[in-house]
Amino acid sequence: MTEIAPKKPIRRPKNKPLPADRVDEMHAMVLKSLDDDQAEDIVDLSLAGKSTIADFMVIASGRSGRQVASMANKIADKAKQEFGRIPRVQGLTTADWVLIDLGDIIVHIFKPDVRQFYALEKMWSMEPESTPAHPIPKSLIPEDQQE
Repeated sequence: MTEIAPKKPIRRPKNKPLPADRVDEMHAMVLKSLDDDQAEDIVDLSLAGKSTIADFMVIASGRSGRQVASMANKIADKAKQEFGRIPRVQGLTTADWVLIDLGDIIVHIFKPDVRQFYALEKMWSMEPESTPAHPIPKSLIPEDQQE
């Protein structure tokens, strides 16, 4: 009986860090590509100083799965050709929500109903809620700290 060797994990080449000016150029390319392809409701979030996963997060919507996939493929191709990035793309098969990880920039492209369900903008806005979930009764707050 022959023994089957275990499969080795596939190692993807890692992207080298880009200089800040090249990150800004790639960010501009992403925004222009989405605009040229008539993406809807483009939201550009700066994550610098808020998270270490990326410098920017861009969220946009497409009107159909075909448009979502097309926009994602164009951004991935341009990142590879113009910036030498090896993008990690997830979700192309269903194209309800496609994630493109460019290292310094993360791009989410949704179909509108899926975008509304997940509400990433709200999660990443990092603004404090206007009303606390459990307000502290005034009787428990020291008098010198009450407004």
